[in-house]
Amino acid sequence: MPNVPGTTALPRRDQIRREAARLFAARGFLGVGVDEIGKAVGISGPGLYRHFAGKDAMLADLLIGISERLLEEGRRRAGGGDGPAAALDALIGGHVEFALDDRDLITLHDRELLNLKEEDRRTVRRLQRGYVELWVDVVRQAYPALADPAAEPVARAAVHAVFGLINSTPHSLGPNPAAQADRPGPGLQRDGMAALLRSLAHGAFSAAAESASAHA
Repeated sequence: MPNVPGTTALPRRDQIRREAARLFAARGFLGVGVDEIGKAVGISGPGLYRHFAGKDAMLADLLIGISERLLEEGRRRAGGGDGPAAALDALIGGHVEFALDDRDLITLHDRELLNLKEEDRRTVRRLQRGYVELWVDVVRQAYPALADPAAEPVARAAVHAVFGLINSTPHSLGPNPAAQADRPGPGLQRDGMAALLRSLAHGAFSAAAESASAHA
């Protein structure tokens, strides 16, 4: 569900998702009305209720949906069968793609989780825990120094640090980073940013492994 220029080929529900994510990220969940979202997709505000029960349901759909997608895609990448190092590289690459292509959703996740209803927030947290555990398991397989039970907290801390690094992308890039792939600018183009993030993530895990070895 990348945030790309609009197209009428998108199903109406996906159009609503995209525009709701964009508006919530730009102005905050509490600062956007249903009528504005409807206007952005060319229907009346009340017409949205044929697709979503309300604004709360839109936010839950976005945040639960992306958490489900990350976990499902993470499991697929981790089960690629080419060994732990390749699985970790695939996980990193997938999360980097998410960070670069779905920046509005990262902003929502960072800022709007508390606006979810309690049941929906518990669902997101459960999915997040599953995603973290997947990464921790793969990292500890890829780096033998982190496989020792005593090194598990180091591996876990490194995973959270890498998430923070990659998820900071929306705050470190200008508007429309995908367009930079075709248009030179003063900052990194998309491929350059992707390569940098992947290198930094691998470096963080290597540093965690070295730290664990030094304190073993």
